[in-house]
Amino acid sequence: MAGRQLASKWLKTEALLSDPRVAGYIPRTMEYSAAGLLRMLGIYGSVVIKPVVGGGGYGVIKVFRSSRAYGFTHMHSTRMYRDFSSMRRALDMFKVKRRYLMQQCISLARIDGRPIDYRVKVVKNGDHWEFRAMVGRVARPGLFVTNLCKGGTMLSCREGLRRSLPRIRTSAKKAEMRRLTLICIELLERHFPGIGELGFDYAVDQRGKIWILEVNTRPK
Repeated sequence: MAGRQLASKWLKTEALLSDPRVAGYIPRTMEYSAAGLLRMLGIYGSVVIKPVVGGGGYGVIKVFRSSRAYGFTHMHSTRMYRDFSSMRRALDMFKVKRRYLMQQCISLARIDGRPIDYRVKVVKNGDHWEFRAMVGRVARPGLFVTNLCKGGTMLSCREGLRRSLPRIRTSAKKAEMRRLTLICIELLERHFPGIGELGFDYAVDQRGKIWILEVNTRPK
């Protein structure tokens, strides 16, 4: 059951932020502006910007500040600039012609130096939601995006957690992901009646904390 589609990442993020049980799992997220980007870089050091509408890693760029320089990474290419203004002008040429949001960059746990995140897919069957998949996605060497369509590698959630964070209890982390997913389903269904399929993109950082990167109503 496909159900209602909701393309805007911003609307779904706002809905999740409205619940204190979920808000602490969401990286700082704002609508894109040059002034806001400069502030976020000052706080977090690196920020991911992505189109409000889009998927598959399309148009996603990592922007960062290092000592007195600024730069950004798009796919395999990293460019550096002496000042923020120069970097922003170049960044505007790389951004796709869509509205963007910006998100605190999470330092993902890694396998052999490659970042990994997780896709949890749920589908509504009658009155009940079913878990259809919980998988890890390891980025293609040299990339920071993990999307399978960009060359990422899929493995089981358990294997991904075990290999990237060998000191944590994988069963406890999977259970936390499932609990969080159920809370989010309830919340999103209340805000957007008619949804029937959801794909949650979760990050687990190098300390083992879970983050919700985004939610898709048309997961691949």
